[in-house]
Amino acid sequence: MEENLPNRRSVRKRRRFRFGRFFMTLLVFLLLGIAVYSIIQYKAGLELASNIDQPEVDFTGDAMDVKNPSVENILVLGVDSRGEEKSRTDTMMVVSWNKETDQVNVVSFMRDIYAQIPGYKSYKLNTAYYLDGVQLVKDTISSMFGIPIQHYALIDFKSFESLVDIAVPNGVEIDVEKAMSEKIGVTLEPGIQQLNGQELLGYARFRADSEGDFGRVARQQKVMEALKDEILHPKNAMNYPKFAGAIQGYVQSDYSTTEEVKHVLSLAFSGGVEINKLTIPVEKSYSYASYSHAGSVIELDIEKNKQALSEFIGMRVR
Repeated sequence: MEENLPNRRSVRKRRRFRFGRFFMTLLVFLLLGIAVYSIIQYKAGLELASNIDQPEVDFTGDAMDVKNPSVENILVLGVDSRGEEKSRTDTMMVVSWNKETDQVNVVSFMRDIYAQIPGYKSYKLNTAYYLDGVQLVKDTISSMFGIPIQHYALIDFKSFESLVDIAVPNGVEIDVEKAMSEKIGVTLEPGIQQLNGQELLGYARFRADSEGDFGRVARQQKVMEALKDEILHPKNAMNYPKFAGAIQGYVQSDYSTTEEVKHVLSLAFSGGVEINKLTIPVEKSYSYASYSHAGSVIELDIEKNKQALSEFIGMRVR
C-alpha cells in the first residue's frame, strides 16, 4: 500500500497541471476571440462612416499656455447641417481638461451672443462658422474671452444620431420635462424615456418654450452627461470597437487616431470623470438687444464673463 502512494500523488499533480493548462488555453482563445471580434467591429464602424463626405477643415490651434501648461482646451462644435454648403453651429462648447488633476470642465456658449467676429461686423456667435468655418469660431471665442484653444472636434446632426445608435443601441435614459415637438423633427412626451439618436438630438435642440436658448443649452449639457454615463456602462462595452471605428469618419478633429484614443481612454478610465458645467453668459452679466443686420441678440458684460470663465476652468485669461 505504501509503495502506491507516490504514484497517487503523481496522478493528482498531473491532473492539476492539465487543468491549469486547459484554463490557460481557454483564456488565450477567449482573448483571441475578443481581439478578432474587436477588429471586425472596428472595421464595421469604419465602413459605416466611409461614405461620409466631410469638408476640409483648416485649423491652427493655439500653443499651450506657459502659465497653465496642464490645461488643454478643445473646441467642440455641433453643426446644424442638412446638406447645405453653408451652415451654422447649433452647439458651441469648450471642453477644458486639466491633465494634472483629471478635471473636466465644459463651457457652453449661447448661440445668440453678440460677438466681435475678427475681420467681420459683429454678429451672433453661431454666424462665425457660416462665415469662415471652425477657425473663425475658434478665433472669435479666443479673442472675446481670452482663452487659448488647442484642438477642435466637429460633428453634424446626422453623424451624432448615428454615433448614439451605435454606442447605445438601447437608447439613452432621459427624464423629458415637458411635451416637445416644435422644430425638432420628433415628438417627445413627458417622463423618463429611452431616447434613440434622433430623439436625443431633438431633445437637445428644443427651445420652443419660455426658457428659449438657455433651456436648450441646459439640455445639451444634460444630454452630454447622460450619454457619457451610458457609453461607459459595462452593458455597452461590446459596442466600443464599432463606435471607435465609426467615430473616425463621423467626427472631424485635428487629433491623430493615436492621440484621440489615448485622450479618450485617459478621461474615461481615470476612476470616473465628473463633468463640471458652465454656461456663458453667466447670471446678471447680459442684456437683450436687436440689430437690423443680426436680429435679436444677447449682449454681454465681457469682463464679468471672462472672470467667471477664468475661475471655472482654473486658468488666467488674457
